[in-house]
Amino acid sequence: MVRKPASMYREIKGQAYTRREYMGGVPASRLSQFEMGDLKADFPIKITLRVENRVQIRHTALESGRIAANRVLGKLGVSNYHFTVRTYPHMVLRENKMATGAGADRVSSGMRNGFGKNVGTAARLERGQAVYTIRCTPAVFNSAKDALWRASMKMPSPCYIDVEEGKEYAK
Repeated sequence: MVRKPASMYREIKGQAYTRREYMGGVPASRLSQFEMGDLKADFPIKITLRVENRVQIRHTALESGRIAANRVLGKLGVSNYHFTVRTYPHMVLRENKMATGAGADRVSSGMRNGFGKNVGTAARLERGQAVYTIRCTPAVFNSAKDALWRASMKMPSPCYIDVEEGKEYAK
């Protein structure tokens, strides 16, 4: 079966489905790393990417945003930043797989037992919740901001960049 478009999973509908002990198996999350860069240094600037709307973000979108941001940050040198993924995809997404094509009416059972199989995971975010955070030095502030902007292009909701600490450097 083909992967369904992300627009099917963007809206938050229904109750949370997170009790993995009752499920027959959950696909592994694509998120491979949650922290990158210099994990021990103390940086004066803290920039955060936040979502504007209440939204559900699939694990594949979180990973592609992380890769897009890290591609820019990797050129700055590991000692100049600390990048953190602030959300975790707890929600399990289900899909009632339907057969398509010739003869599908004899194979598919329609909506009978339409609970759905586990197909992936997603993170539910409220309005203004943080997705990614970068702590950096003043010298790489503009590049870090650009990295978050590139990551926001992968998100299913409009996002904004919030400079939480070091506003005096953000001119």
